[in-house]
Amino acid sequence: MENPENKFSWKNSLRIKLTIILGMISLIVLMFPKGESLEFEVTVGSIWLQEDLIASYAFPLLKNKEVYEAEKKYAAEKVFPIYTEYEDAPQQTVDSLKKYNKKLLATINYDLEQKVTDAYASTILDEATYSTFKNLKRLESILSFRYNKSLDDCFKFSEKLIRDIYRVGLIDQDFDKVVKDSIALRSGKYQSLYPIRRYFSEFSAMSYVKNHLTSDFSNDQEVNNAVAEYVKRFLVPNIRFNKAQTDVAKKEAEDKISRNIGIVNENERIVAKHDRITEEIKLKIDSYRALKGEETGFWGAFLQNLGKFLHVLIVLTIFSLYIFLFRKKVYHNNLTILLMVSVFLLVCFMAFLVQQLDVRVPVEFLVLVPVASMIMTIMFDSRIGFYSTVVIALLTGALRGNDYIFVTMNIFTGALAAYTVRDIKNRTQIFRSFVFILLGYLVSIFAFGLERFDTIENMLVTSAFASVNAILSPALTFGLIIFFERLFGINTELTFLELSDFNHPLLKELAKNAPGTFNHSMTIGAMVENASELINANPLLARVGAYYHDIGKSVDPNTFVENQMTNENIHENLDPDRSVELIISHVLNGNTLAKEHKLPQEIADFIPMHHGTLAVTYFYEQAKQRLGEDKVNIDDFRYPGPKPNTKETALVMLADACESAVRSMPDPDPQKIENIINHIFKIRIDDGQLDDSPLTFNDIRKIKDAYLNILIAQNHKRIRYPNQEQIENSGEEEK
Repeated sequence: MENPENKFSWKNSLRIKLTIILGMISLIVLMFPKGESLEFEVTVGSIWLQEDLIASYAFPLLKNKEVYEAEKKYAAEKVFPIYTEYEDAPQQTVDSLKKYNKKLLATINYDLEQKVTDAYASTILDEATYSTFKNLKRLESILSFRYNKSLDDCFKFSEKLIRDIYRVGLIDQDFDKVVKDSIALRSGKYQSLYPIRRYFSEFSAMSYVKNHLTSDFSNDQEVNNAVAEYVKRFLVPNIRFNKAQTDVAKKEAEDKISRNIGIVNENERIVAKHDRITEEIKLKIDSYRALKGEETGFWGAFLQNLGKFLHVLIVLTIFSLYIFLFRKKVYHNNLTILLMVSVFLLVCFMAFLVQQLDVRVPVEFLVLVPVASMIMTIMFDSRIGFYSTVVIALLTGALRGNDYIFVTMNIFTGALAAYTVRDIKNRTQIFRSFVFILLGYLVSIFAFGLERFDTIENMLVTSAFASVNAILSPALTFGLIIFFERLFGINTELTFLELSDFNHPLLKELAKNAPGTFNHSMTIGAMVENASELINANPLLARVGAYYHDIGKSVDPNTFVENQMTNENIHENLDPDRSVELIISHVLNGNTLAKEHKLPQEIADFIPMHHGTLAVTYFYEQAKQRLGEDKVNIDDFRYPGPKPNTKETALVMLADACESAVRSMPDPDPQKIENIINHIFKIRIDDGQLDDSPLTFNDIRKIKDAYLNILIAQNHKRIRYPNQEQIENSGEEEK
C-alpha cells in the first residue's frame, strides 16, 4: 500500500515540478520549425516594419514550393514507361511448343497402335496434358473427317501463328492500362520510342489468332476455339514493363528540374523598411531564410536549439511567476501543474500538426487556442484562463514562425472564450461560447484583412475556417473537461453544479429523514452564497458545501432537535456523555457517507470543519453540574475537527451557529439578532477556530453585516390576522 507521506511528497516535490516543466519545454522545442522559419512569418500585402533587409551573401532565389512540386510532377508525367524486350522468349516458346507437340503425338500414336483406353493415358500424363490429350484426339477425328488434315498440320499452323505474333512483339499489359500512347523499348544500352499499338497485347494477339484460323485453317468454331486455346497456352510476353527503371527515369527527370529561378547578389537589398510585401519579395525572404537554415553546422544547430529553449522558457516564466506569487495552492500541487502542462502541450501539438500541412488555405484556425482558454478558466479561474491564453498564443505563434497576426488574433479570441465560461452555470453555455469565439475571430480577420488590402473573397474563406474553430472549440472543451476531472481528480464549477441538484441521493435522503436539517442547510446555503460574493470567496462551493455539511444527521435524525416532531427531547433522559457522543456522531457519519458516495474532497471538508474543534457547551455545562468541574475534561466534549482552512468552510461554520441560534430565539428582533451574531463570532475567534482560515477582520465585518441582513429579513415581524389567537388556541381552521 502506498505511504501517504510519499504520496504527499510526490505531489509537492520541487524535483518533480521541475522535471515536468523542463520536459514540456523540451517537447515544445522539438515541435519548433527548422531555422528558416524562426524569424517571423511574412504575408503578402503586409508592411515590412523592420530595418532594410540586406543579403549578407549571394544566394539562389528559390521557386515557390508549390510551383516547384508542380514542375517536378509534370516532368515525371512526361517520362514514357520503360519496357524491356526479352529476345530469347520467342525461340524458347517455339522449342517448348515443339517438345510438347512431340510428346502428345507420341502418346496419341501409341494409343492408336496399342488400342489402349483413356484410362491408360491418364496414368502416364499430368492432368493438364491429359485434358489436352483428350481434346486433341477429338480434334484429330474432326480434322481427318471434315478437312482431310492431321494434328501435325494443326501443330504447324499453331507454330506459324506464334512466330507471327512474336515477329511483331507481345506486350505484357492491356493497352487501356498504359498511361501513354507510346512506350520506351530498352534493349541493352539502347532505348527507342514506339507507339503502344505497334505491338500485340494478349487480347489483340488472340483476336489475330482467331481471325487467321477462320480464314486459313477451318470454318468450324469448335476447332478454332480448341486451337486458339492451345496457342494461348504457350504465348508468353516478350516485351515487359520495367517498373524499377521507369521509377529511376522519373526520379532523374524530377532531379533535372531546377529549384532556383534566379540569384540574389551579396549586399543586394531584399526589402526596404515600410515596403509592402509582394510575391517576389516574399520569395526572396523565404529563400534567404531557407539558405541560412541549411548552412548551420553542429554548433549552429546547438545554439539555435538553445535559443528555442530560452525562448520558451522566457514565455513560461511570465506565467510561472504569476502562479508562484498569487496561486500558491496551484503551485504546490504537481497534479495541477501536470494538468496545465497537458493543456499547453495539446494545443502546441495541434500547431505542430497544422504546420506540417502544405495547403493554400488558412489551416491555422485548426489550432484550437480557445479550447485551452476555456479549460483553464473552468478548471481554475478566469485570471489563470486569461494568462494561459496569452502564453499559449505566444507559444503557438512561435511554432508558426513568430506569427504576430496569429498571436494577436488568438489572445483576443481566447480572452473572449474565457469570459464566456468565467461564471459557468451549466453546459448549455456552449452556445454562448460559440458566438463569442466566432465574433472574436471575425473582428480580427477583417481588421487585419482591411489593413493589408486583402480581398473580400479571401476574408470570407478565412471566416469559414474560423467558424469551424468556433464550432469545435466549445464542443471539445466540454468533452475534455470530464476527462481531465477524472484523470487529475480536479473538481470544477460544473461538478459543484451537479452536486447542487436536490435529486442527489444524499440530499434526497436528508430531505426525507431529516426535513428540519434539510431546511436548515438550505438557509445556510443562501447565507454563505451571499456573503461569499462580498469577500471574494467561491459562492457556488460555499453554497454546495452548506447543503452537505450536515448529511450525517440523516442517519439518526431524531437525535437533533430540529427534526423532533414532538416536544419530547431524547437528551433529557440521557447522560451528557452519551448525548455529546450522539451529537458528535453526525460528523463521523457524515464523513462515512461522503466516502461512500465519493463526494469531492472540497465538499467533504465542510462536514468536519463546520464545527472545527468546538466544544458542545450545552452538555459540557450539564456534565459540570452533575459531576463537578474538576471531574469533567472539556476535550471530551469537543468535535474532532479539523478547523476551517478556507473562506468557504469558515463561512459555513459561522452561518451554521448563527442560523441555529436565531431560530431558537422565542422573540427575535434586530438588536437581539445582532447581539447573538456578535457573540457567536467572538466565541469562535477567541477559541481560535478561525486561525487556519484566510479570513481578514474586514472579511469578518462584511460577513456579520450579510448574515445580520438575511436573518433579520427571515425573522421579521408579521401582521396577525383577525381571530388568529382564538384559532391558535382552539386548533380550528379559519373558514
